[in-house]
Amino acid sequence: MNQSNLLWMIISDSHDNISNAKKFMEIARQRGVTHIYHLGDIVSPFMAPYFLAEEIKFFGIFGNNDGEKLFLMQKFQNTLHNQPYEKEEEGFRIFLMHEPYALLPAIKSQLYDFVFYGHTHQLDIRTEGRTLVINPGESCGYLTGRATAVILRPETREYEVIEI
Repeated sequence: MNQSNLLWMIISDSHDNISNAKKFMEIARQRGVTHIYHLGDIVSPFMAPYFLAEEIKFFGIFGNNDGEKLFLMQKFQNTLHNQPYEKEEEGFRIFLMHEPYALLPAIKSQLYDFVFYGHTHQLDIRTEGRTLVINPGESCGYLTGRATAVILRPETREYEVIEI
């Protein structure tokens, strides 16, 4: 894939909110998102059809509320992983986690282009050295009253907070 065509959606803490998952996926399709990174707390296996789309590559990690891991893995076609997780995608080094236990070491290491995390339900977007850190907040909207995700163009590091 040509890097200039990359467009990522970073999303977290959906907590079984089907309505919001549908809305975020519709936005992903409309915008031409190529990759979705889900940072945990999907919660139930029945959410899989709302996040999986043939035209969008899905990658996720487990959160602290994802209890039925085997069935989640099956329904999400083995695209969910234990965290923290290091990944290289199209030449970019990414560190993903749900709880931010390894957040400071990951940032301080300066090994990663991007560090994505969730769990806190709070938006956090900042650049630390060469690393862009993103917590997209909560997509469910349950705790903060704001349902958010982030769309990122990795090659330029331009991002947009999407709120539904």
